[in-house]
Amino acid sequence: MKRVYFLLAIAAFGMNASGQKTADQKASELLSKMTLEEKIGQLVQYSGFEYATGPQNTNSATVLEEIKKGKVGSMLNVAGSEETRNFQKLALQSRLKIPLLFGQDVIHGYRTTFPVNIGQAASWDLALIEQSERIAATEASAYGIHWTFAPMVDIARDPRWGRVMEGSGEDTYLGTRIGLARIRGFQGKGLGNLDAIMACAKHFAAYGAAVGGRDYNSVDMSLRQLNETYLPPFKAAAEAGVATFMNSFNDINGIPATANRYILRDLLKGQWNYKGFVVSDWGSIGEMVAHGYARDNKEAAEKAIIAGSDMDMESRAYMAELPKLVQEGKVDPKLIDDAARRILIKKFEMGLFDDPYRFSSEKRQQQQTNNRDNRKFGREFGSKSIVLMKNQGNILPLSRSVKTVALIGPFAKETTANHGFWSVAFKDDSQRIISQFDGIRNQLDKNSTLLYAKGANADDQDRSMFAEAVETAKKADVVIMTLGEGHAMSGEAKSRSNIHFSGVQEDLLKEIAKTGKPIVLMINAGRPLVFDWAADKIPAIMYTWWLGTEAGNSIADVLFGAVNPGGKLPMTFPRTEGQIPIYYNHYNTGRPAKNNTDRNYVSAYIDLDNDPKFPFGYGLSYTTFRYSDMDLSSANLTGNQALDISVTVSNTGKYDGEEVVQLYIRDLVGKVVRPVKELKGFQKVFIKKGEQKTVHFRLTTQDLKFYDDALNYDWEPGEFDIMVGTDSQQVQTKRITWLK
Repeated sequence: MKRVYFLLAIAAFGMNASGQKTADQKASELLSKMTLEEKIGQLVQYSGFEYATGPQNTNSATVLEEIKKGKVGSMLNVAGSEETRNFQKLALQSRLKIPLLFGQDVIHGYRTTFPVNIGQAASWDLALIEQSERIAATEASAYGIHWTFAPMVDIARDPRWGRVMEGSGEDTYLGTRIGLARIRGFQGKGLGNLDAIMACAKHFAAYGAAVGGRDYNSVDMSLRQLNETYLPPFKAAAEAGVATFMNSFNDINGIPATANRYILRDLLKGQWNYKGFVVSDWGSIGEMVAHGYARDNKEAAEKAIIAGSDMDMESRAYMAELPKLVQEGKVDPKLIDDAARRILIKKFEMGLFDDPYRFSSEKRQQQQTNNRDNRKFGREFGSKSIVLMKNQGNILPLSRSVKTVALIGPFAKETTANHGFWSVAFKDDSQRIISQFDGIRNQLDKNSTLLYAKGANADDQDRSMFAEAVETAKKADVVIMTLGEGHAMSGEAKSRSNIHFSGVQEDLLKEIAKTGKPIVLMINAGRPLVFDWAADKIPAIMYTWWLGTEAGNSIADVLFGAVNPGGKLPMTFPRTEGQIPIYYNHYNTGRPAKNNTDRNYVSAYIDLDNDPKFPFGYGLSYTTFRYSDMDLSSANLTGNQALDISVTVSNTGKYDGEEVVQLYIRDLVGKVVRPVKELKGFQKVFIKKGEQKTVHFRLTTQDLKFYDDALNYDWEPGEFDIMVGTDSQQVQTKRITWLK
């Protein structure tokens, strides 16, 4: 009993169980000593001067002076133990000696890069994804970084949008699970540990639904759709303790997200009771003037702080305008206090007031510069992210002793391109990143020959290299083509109206195909591409994304069978751009198309099948899997009973392999229309050849809940289809009745 009274007493004084003051108490005490300008300074973030990740108008000399005066709370694009230490020294010249936070876009690795994020999602391997962010956090923190602007948990159903490469695809359930894995990886055992960095859930919200797939564009949707499809990953992130949120650039139904009180004050900081802080995206506060939502930066600053945006990234609106707005009575100083307190709490939690230089260690930086274990993991992760799209005649895996191999295509000898977009550049990248050519050459037998021809550039109309490529192919026993889109053709501000192979690459492929040589096609991309001709005519196709530092080795491991591919698509692949947006969990209509031949007065194109070229969840293996004995614990359930589901998966092929077993449901009748399928579970299982495993799932009424037109979140009794299979199309189905 005495201990209970003790705990209550120290809680009342803002202390923790060891009698120390909490971060919140420390922040409040510091706030009481700060001037208005010093508080607003904590809300200001500038970029460093060597490179920028957005349009920059910063005068470096002015920024340095403002840091010394306590008018800057955070810097981004400042990294390295020496550089962060030098900037921190400036901050400690300020009156209250409040340390800076250093942020960086650590998106898919830091010193060791991993597959682009959409490629990681294709692994469907939460443990590997979490471990990749553990490594990224360890490396980044060793370079003095405190905070990453990741994970991006936007749901994206339009592959024209370049930033699909940065997310986890089209599905809310899968995207949520992956987002949580990333947060766990970044934040590790907790903020304050030297190998943990602050994560940031972005972009809040609905950025992935930009009209036309055009980056930064408007979003117009019902609040029901917003809450059901686009907000769940963010809500889960808030509940998981993600350190920060970032605004999105878009407006939502006419209100820019940066000043959207509904999502920031009512939901995030209200209903969800979120205690971290919100940072604008680059310049998004000032950009509300261009939106036509604010007359000038002053009005933009007013609307942003009132709505709940705490930190101003690179728009220079808060420091310039908030003091006047407070003096004029247009902004309550309590809003400034709240924003500054949230930021200061994170600095206390990171231990920066105890030692502002604790992350700026030259020794730790050297230890993480070329970590062999991290590279070994990157090689494994890369191979697990590859999706085998086609393997006609079991042309793959290739034999290491094949006499002559021709590697043809613009990406064969690329090094730094294997980083993919949103990666951190280092001066020695060209020497340390494994090219596809080197990875393949290193695994061929010594008596084999590897030929090379570039064939074409990634993105122009030059056909002058075709002849050399054709002659090279004629000399080979097998041809490996490496085509796709350039590494910088997907990512922020990289929307494309045409998502075929860029340049004349498809024409090159057709010329090589005329030689009659067996072809293995590797597709390098940061998004789903349209490649119907290749999908129909080329016998073997691997989707290799952009795989990072160990790309060449990862690819060779799969080509030669050291690794049996087990990746599955996290996005639907369209037949043509005319089908976009296309996603598996669409609604039915009053006139659904029953097949691809009868297109009269049904929801169909008269000139194209409705089905995608490759469905969500699709991916082949070098072995084969058979699903059987799907069993449900009951066909009739009531109330809070749980439904247990089992299925037997047998490896009927010649190789050990991994299979992602996927669980879907359909709510057949609802007060609002429900999707034709919804992913509700998945398990990645390893099964040896000739063996079988029974995979178990459990569904509860929580899995049946949805938002109705009044935003009530509940489930309804009725009939449900339960589906288990290898992808969203190939499933076994049983029907149940679930009553209240």
